[in-house]
Amino acid sequence: MPIYQAPLRDYQFILAELLNIYERDDLQGFDEIDAELSDAILQGVADFTTEIMLPLNSPGDTQGCRLVDGQVRTPEGFKDAYQQYVDNGWATLTSDPEYGGQGLPECIGVFATEMKTATNMAFAMYPGLTHGAYAAIHSHGSDALKAKYLEKLVSGEWTGTMNLTEAHAGTDLALLRTKAKPVGEDTYAISGEKIFISSGDHDLADNIVHLVLARLPDAPAGVKGISLFAVPKYLVNDDGTLGCRNGVEASALEHKMGIHGNSTCVMVFDGAIGELVGEPHQGLRAMFTMMNEARLGVGVQGLGVSEIAYQNALSYARERLQGRALSGVKASESPADPILVHGDVRRMLMAQKAFNQGARALMGQQALWLDESHRHQDKAKATIAAKLAALFTPVVKGFVTDQGFKACVDAQQVYGGHGYIHEWGMEQFVRDSRIAMIYEGTNGVQALDLVGRKLLGDKGEALGLWSELVKPFVANHLEDEALKPYLMPLMEATVDLEKATQYIVANGMKNPDIIGAASMGYLQILGIVALGWMWARMAVKAQQAKAAGEDEAFYANKLVTAKFYMSYWAPQTRSIRYQMERSCELLTQLQDSDFD
Repeated sequence: MPIYQAPLRDYQFILAELLNIYERDDLQGFDEIDAELSDAILQGVADFTTEIMLPLNSPGDTQGCRLVDGQVRTPEGFKDAYQQYVDNGWATLTSDPEYGGQGLPECIGVFATEMKTATNMAFAMYPGLTHGAYAAIHSHGSDALKAKYLEKLVSGEWTGTMNLTEAHAGTDLALLRTKAKPVGEDTYAISGEKIFISSGDHDLADNIVHLVLARLPDAPAGVKGISLFAVPKYLVNDDGTLGCRNGVEASALEHKMGIHGNSTCVMVFDGAIGELVGEPHQGLRAMFTMMNEARLGVGVQGLGVSEIAYQNALSYARERLQGRALSGVKASESPADPILVHGDVRRMLMAQKAFNQGARALMGQQALWLDESHRHQDKAKATIAAKLAALFTPVVKGFVTDQGFKACVDAQQVYGGHGYIHEWGMEQFVRDSRIAMIYEGTNGVQALDLVGRKLLGDKGEALGLWSELVKPFVANHLEDEALKPYLMPLMEATVDLEKATQYIVANGMKNPDIIGAASMGYLQILGIVALGWMWARMAVKAQQAKAAGEDEAFYANKLVTAKFYMSYWAPQTRSIRYQMERSCELLTQLQDSDFD
């Protein structure tokens, strides 16, 4: 079975030193948390995930889910583990205390999510989607809807899903056909079919609340005619008890590449009774509350699986004996050296490590921006935080899952032939992490959202707000010679980002197709620069702590990894920019026959 060590020391560093969350009295509720509390919670999650969830990961992958007489059965052990999850209160961490939640900040919750997805991504998706359903109803539902569903969703007694995709429509929600017919006061009959519905049916909880996009009879065409409905598997009586089965069922299970322990269903709604969430024809607005949270969660999936893959690849590289170092024998007492001595193995492992730790810091920053957008006492600063979070949503989803998958492939490569064999666990990590690049809008869609909406749509306002954070930070530390190895590469990468921005603005206006052709490259550049910014900030904190004689090994290790990121990852912005500038116009000029 693969091993896993929760990166608790890294969490402490990010929360206390990098993000300084325990001094944020300007954020509502932050005065109620301290390092002792967050450490205890994260340690508890670490214990649960390593002792309960991790041992179920490989068996759950092998067994998968089964559809028996219209009811999905999850792998052996999942139901008991889920009940322990609920009993321990792990479902309630970041939810509203009014509905039984603990009210913790997202910047703490995001690291709990990382540990869950690292140890068992398929299992973690059941409560993950539930929290998204909670968020949509909490933000847009009526008081009656909140009273009916939120307490049970918060506790985990009931679970939730999101139902968007239809077979003929895919990402183009304007084409969806599911219908909602009024049948009574505030109730509707929902009819249609949805595909790719994660956690669509299972045996873990007593009820499942489906959030379903559908059209009312008077709906205008396109995305402006979409409404959102809460449709329970079992109808809920006025006293909160469960009534009869609703007209919704899983008609099939999708046969997937990975995450076999999570039930991905074809859902059929046949006059199923549902209630409107939010205003008529405003379903996308409500659903995007769920989707944006889900996109952060998917980004964390990319990080979590990359982290456990790295840990196991590193352990294997230290133990596997093969060949000798080119510079001479390193382990004279052994018949061969550990493969960690070989340059390409070192390259793959350090690239993974630098990416994982940089992405973890960015996830913490993104979660803190979300906290600030909801909790800041200064509304102007809350607005700025919301704009920054919106800008980086495609980055944490698209860039992190892209590179997280590649890191898993590199971790598998470290194992050689053993990485292709199921018993080592690496091929499962590759299969499981692959879906994260597709979830919640493919990464190509994320890139187009970044460039089309977040860059050009607001005329660069959000990017400018972020630049106002980066440039003063660099200027304030540039005179420190010890910090130049971390700051100069960041400055050079930032120049590439600026030139890539100028290229898109100048050429995209003349030829809109260039926006699509250049968007993925731009996403990668911004992702690399964003992680570079996080690494430069971490290097400053590590340098200061090391100078003060604190935990010298930890901070020295941080500085080494920061230096590697700046020498290996940061220079990649130049080649990506050149590739963008030299190929995008050609891409827009190609004819269909050129692909023959």
